[in-house]
Amino acid sequence: MSKGYPVVNAFFNRDLSLLEFHRRVLHQAYDDQLPLLERLRFLCIFASNLDEFFEVRVGSLVEVLELQHPSSIGPDGLSREEALAEISKRAHALVDEQYQLLNQQLLPLMRAQQIRVLRREEWSEPQIQYLKQFFESDVLPVLSPIGLDPAHPFPRILNKSLNFIVKLDGKDAFGRNSGRAIVQVPRALPHMIELPEALSEGSRSFVFVSSIIHYFMAEVFVGMTVIDSYQFRLTRNSDIFLDEEETEDLLRAVQGELAYRMYGDEVRLELTDTCPDELVQFLLQRCEILERDLYLINGPVNLNRFTDLFDFVKDTQLYFPPFVPALIKLPKRTSSYFEALQKHDILLHHPFDSFHCVVDFLREAASDPDVLAIKQTLYRAGTDSPVVDALVAAAKAGKEVTAIVELRARFDEERNVALAERLQRYGIHVIYGVVGFKTHAKMLLVARREGKALRYYVHLGTGNYHSQTALQYTDYGLITGDREISSDIYRIFLQLSSLGKTSKMDAVMYAPFTLHKGMVRRIRTERENAEQGRPARIILKMNALYEEELTNELYAASQAGVKVDLIVRGICQLRPQVKGLSENIQVRSIVGRFLEHSRVFYFENGGEPEIFCSSADWMARNMFHRVETCFPIRAKKTRERILADLDLYLSDNCRAWILQSNGSYERVKPAKDEAIVDAQAVLLEQWAARH
Repeated sequence: MSKGYPVVNAFFNRDLSLLEFHRRVLHQAYDDQLPLLERLRFLCIFASNLDEFFEVRVGSLVEVLELQHPSSIGPDGLSREEALAEISKRAHALVDEQYQLLNQQLLPLMRAQQIRVLRREEWSEPQIQYLKQFFESDVLPVLSPIGLDPAHPFPRILNKSLNFIVKLDGKDAFGRNSGRAIVQVPRALPHMIELPEALSEGSRSFVFVSSIIHYFMAEVFVGMTVIDSYQFRLTRNSDIFLDEEETEDLLRAVQGELAYRMYGDEVRLELTDTCPDELVQFLLQRCEILERDLYLINGPVNLNRFTDLFDFVKDTQLYFPPFVPALIKLPKRTSSYFEALQKHDILLHHPFDSFHCVVDFLREAASDPDVLAIKQTLYRAGTDSPVVDALVAAAKAGKEVTAIVELRARFDEERNVALAERLQRYGIHVIYGVVGFKTHAKMLLVARREGKALRYYVHLGTGNYHSQTALQYTDYGLITGDREISSDIYRIFLQLSSLGKTSKMDAVMYAPFTLHKGMVRRIRTERENAEQGRPARIILKMNALYEEELTNELYAASQAGVKVDLIVRGICQLRPQVKGLSENIQVRSIVGRFLEHSRVFYFENGGEPEIFCSSADWMARNMFHRVETCFPIRAKKTRERILADLDLYLSDNCRAWILQSNGSYERVKPAKDEAIVDAQAVLLEQWAARH
């Protein structure tokens, strides 16, 4: 459990709350009930999360700090300088904990399973000879060492690249003695290699390529003495900034900005902790890093490199049991989604229900001669996407296909630029969304001729059209022919392409126009019902809660006696369990095998419950600066199924963490003689029963 920070007002700091989520991910790696390499995977996920935290959140804070007065106070009562100081304090503690866990628990446990990542001092003479040959044939030819002198100044270090600062003695070929050099570990090389079985002494032995470079560094600087070398890694601000009001061609503007991502402002320096102070100060100065942002590392710099092990080691005992998501069974005597949807909606709960159902629906639409048009949003689609292939097939079949591709999906910009260009080659109408508003909605519309009429069918989801993340994230998807819902989605697509004003929606709430107001109104209805003695309850499941008005409305509902259960995976600004403010609110976070990603909103509504699914979290950016959808779940059986899932998450006593009023989280543990409830495990059992 973390120590939290003093109660100063009604709101928690956004970035410190996000760090608390990263702490919960790290603590999965402690769980000895999990398979060993899954624990290592959680350690790598934590490392990746922390990278993005510095690239985006810390980078943004530093950038704003340079433009605004440092003492300006945020809604949490902290100035940005105070927030950065607290972030540094907590992040340093987390990094220390991360390496203690690796060195003292995971690596010894891996060795007990005959999986060894060898340090340089452990190499035997035969291993050294093998690695020397590998170095000379595969590594040395692609190295580009940079000796530092007036003609070779300190280089511009690539974002998150692994480098060595090398301390040298002796004169180079030109009679100079600079004493220092930089060697970047080539990104084209693998992170680690496996030694042949004959050299592995009865186990599987692996060596980091960086260790090989370190050991044979003298061969890089022939004629000079390498005193020692030390790994370091620089993290930069990686947010892309576009002045969209001044941008005439968004595609070209994004392409131009991508080149600068690798060279943004410096925000973190990771450096092996054996580096002498002289070189530490040299790097701090040359990298323009404050002491606050220096992280001395007791182990391999960048633990993400351990992910290579998962490609080498395939022992099923060391991983979660594999599973194949269930395919939805269409009614007997039909193989058509359209026929099935004329009778009932189809609810998908990924990853337990297969994402291939969405792909199959789209493929049927692409080949159906009665389908005239397909419109779809693409935020993150991934590479080799079957969804994109189906859209291309539809265009080749003569359908009118429109794709709204969000070029500014963070860290997917380059892929989305390539995607947009591919779609255009096949005659698909590509729209880049709305200037100033990311198109984050997940929606697919099919226009089909049925008799003399045109009918719309839609798929709406809480997650992306990405076949790989659909195996790792929990999300809901609804495929429906509901006339009100599908007509609303048609109007949204029409507005996104024409930029005209949309008429009033019948069923769907739509950011940035009606979603925020709709949520406020429903919270107030629950408050009024509680005050009048009518049934009142709110259950909200989302990834993040950081919007002041909605938070204040939840406080007011709590004070009126509404029971509020929040299942918030990550950021949460709301302070629960404070007498007179939020004593009727409980906040829990579920961290398990799958990333909880679905957004579900339940309102008791005086005994006539309403359930909505949405692409939007409750954050200001989602409510006011993005295009988002929030759609009702209308069929009784479907509502009951989602409510049962929510109740299951609220009963979880294995993977749940409860937010305390001081900002810390306590992990839920089953009481003595209490049945163990692991929500994701139960959902997997339900999945198995359907096979």
